[in-house]
Amino acid sequence: MELNEQEIIRRQKLEELTKAGINAYPADLWAINTSSKHILETFESNPDSLKDLVFAGRIMSIRDMGKASFAVLQDSVGKIQVYVKRDEICPGEDKSLYDFVWKKSLDIGDIIGIKGYAFRTKMGEISIHASSITLLTKSLRPLPVVKKDAEGNIFDAFTAPEQRYRQRYVDLIVNPHVKEAFIKRAKLVTTMRQFLNGKGYMEVETPILQPLYGGAAARPFKTHHNTLDMPLYLRIANELYLKRLIVGGFDGVFEFAKDFRNEGMDRFHNPEFTQMELYVAYTDYEWMMNLVEEMVERIAIDVTGSTEVKVGEHMINFKRPWKRFTMYESIAHYTGVDITEMNEDQLRQAAKDMGIHIDKTMGRGKAIDEIFGEKVEPNLIHPTFITDYPVEMSPLAKKHRTKPGLVERFEAICNGKEICNAFSELNDPIDQRKRFEDQLELGKRGDEEAMQLDEDFLRAIEYGMPPTSGMGIGIDRLAMIMTNSASIQDVLFFPQMRPEYKATEKMETP
Repeated sequence: MELNEQEIIRRQKLEELTKAGINAYPADLWAINTSSKHILETFESNPDSLKDLVFAGRIMSIRDMGKASFAVLQDSVGKIQVYVKRDEICPGEDKSLYDFVWKKSLDIGDIIGIKGYAFRTKMGEISIHASSITLLTKSLRPLPVVKKDAEGNIFDAFTAPEQRYRQRYVDLIVNPHVKEAFIKRAKLVTTMRQFLNGKGYMEVETPILQPLYGGAAARPFKTHHNTLDMPLYLRIANELYLKRLIVGGFDGVFEFAKDFRNEGMDRFHNPEFTQMELYVAYTDYEWMMNLVEEMVERIAIDVTGSTEVKVGEHMINFKRPWKRFTMYESIAHYTGVDITEMNEDQLRQAAKDMGIHIDKTMGRGKAIDEIFGEKVEPNLIHPTFITDYPVEMSPLAKKHRTKPGLVERFEAICNGKEICNAFSELNDPIDQRKRFEDQLELGKRGDEEAMQLDEDFLRAIEYGMPPTSGMGIGIDRLAMIMTNSASIQDVLFFPQMRPEYKATEKMETP
């Protein structure tokens, strides 16, 4: 590893500290009893409660004034100034320890512990007056320090997206506002979990490694189990396992799932993503639409404080009820073309006329999905339910009770992208087998996203699955909306990236 000048200097300082008997990475407990936020919020009303403080933080700036110094420390919730006076840190005649540690050995980025009390400086700034300092962690890499000139222009800001996503740990240090998106995301998940628990549904866990992938139209990641000598797949959805639990007698189950799809990456897609799937017996898709409205409205209020959420240039309102269109109605509305009675060849021509490419592997369902995705979806900014999909698009949904050729399915679209997908679940095992067989035929035509035939799932619903509605909601996309983030990478701590370094070649065993 090639080191730059600053990294070399910091390692030299570490060696000098070690020689002086100072452990730069002590194992002792540092029992913090306060935070920067607590001190700043409490000082005005109750300064006497801030006399025996134990604090820790990362040094973000140092200002040496000879016999005294000021530093700004950053903890998990903010920043606060610390005042260090040499005669108080080193009350005896020998001041060399103060000079050695504070002036010569500490750097921006180091983590130190402070004991002391809160006070207000002559300049009026609430600060910690240090009675002792302890080095807790020596930083061996310099932080990217943001600088401002006399006119207030900012230089060296850590803003390049690729750098920020690769080094999220640095991003969180130097751009602490980034934490807010992740705090809101955590609040979103907490609210959703509390909402579903409040309805009496049970949170469960199902396999991530699956012998057959299913529950969605997507390409899987494939791996191999050595002991069993068999291929396994990272799940693309958890639907089929959750429906097995409905067969087993649970009335309502849900799971926050990490799913994996071997597909393209863009600002709306990451190969590893989070969704919540819910299945409730003795309900249908109309019932589920009402639940989704109620839940997302609650999330908007809890996360943002309002049903109205600013997303880009739009103010999106999640207050119930949401607009509803059927799939065919929405296409006719935005294209002027009624595709209701079109066969596959006619759809191909209609798509071509709209400037949409349909390749030979796509059946009627995929063709309709392409038209919808190109011409309708981007126009749906406010939360909207698109209902009643063609049967070819939905191999796991129940046939519509009154509309031949359609299924009881809806998607919730918001800000031009799907955030939720739901069905009245298909519980007819004969029909389900036929749908799986149709998917196999699409696979033979070259459709890499066609579903597999899952005999065990068919066996399960042959025992009898009650009428059920189910839905999956994308946590990442919903978090993008609730945090006004333009890219999915902004709501993932560690999004997938191209390799920064070449993988180390495996060494031959002698």
